[in-house]
Amino acid sequence: MQARIASYPPLTEVTRPNLKTEEAAYYLSRRPQTLRAWACLENGPLRPRRIGGLLAWNTNEVKSLCGVAA
Repeated sequence: MQARIASYPPLTEVTRPNLKTEEAAYYLSRRPQTLRAWACLENGPLRPRRIGGLLAWNTNEVKSLCGVAA
């Protein structure tokens, strides 16, 4: 069985205000579960918003943490 690998655009091309957990994890080179732990324990470098019960990570904050111009 092959693992499905998601393909995301370069972070410099992302213009949406928020990222899903999987997307933010990809750009930050972390596992999605790490970001979920940051949200739950409130101890990570980013804090997400909760929109409709889902975590939404601010794109500009992710870009800043990655050293990409917003």
